[in-house]
Amino acid sequence: MSIHVIGVDAYALGWVGVELRDGAFGRAVLASTLYEIVASSSGAAVIGVDIPLGMLPDSWRAADTLAADQLGPRRGSVFRVPPRAVWQEADFATANRLCREMTGAGLSRQSWALRPKLLEANAIWERHPGLLFEAHPEVSFRTMAGEPLQYAKKTWTGQARRRELLARNGIVLPDQIGPAGQAPPDDILDAAAVAWSAHRMATGTALSHPSPPEENNGSKIAIWY
Repeated sequence: MSIHVIGVDAYALGWVGVELRDGAFGRAVLASTLYEIVASSSGAAVIGVDIPLGMLPDSWRAADTLAADQLGPRRGSVFRVPPRAVWQEADFATANRLCREMTGAGLSRQSWALRPKLLEANAIWERHPGLLFEAHPEVSFRTMAGEPLQYAKKTWTGQARRRELLARNGIVLPDQIGPAGQAPPDDILDAAAVAWSAHRMATGTALSHPSPPEENNGSKIAIWY
């Protein structure tokens, strides 16, 4: 039976997904909401998402620190995820103040900018346990390469390296991918890397930061790769 998985990356206008069939490129899709991708994913074993899934009640997550420590010059691509209560605030100033009260450190504006998509993804994750899981494309690429990537994903050299790593692992991205080609190149590459990790999840070969995952109210919190 064919193994069907999807890797999804958030981008400025919504979400972009890359589907794999038996580890090879199937198609790429664009959607304004993550729910659209999940609703049309019939037959997908798992869906990997490049967005934090799961928050702890009163502390930072171990997953983010452990992942960043593996990425060398790309460590800045991992944002620390503060406690759940911080995300429930309505504005950055209040959330930042609460984050300092709870953890002793402030919240970055980059992390706060993820809030709408983070809340959207976590609502789906909680409704569909076992279908969605969290991945991080730089962790996926680092695993493919066996070392941290030297060049950033928005550079020509960085994108060429990432496309080469995907191809070496059986994921050949065609030049024409339909409407999804309107998304930025680095987001397509990120979605493909998350899909690579999704195939590993579906085949039982994925690893996680941390290992074993942290647990909160029965949910396992980790970045899988």
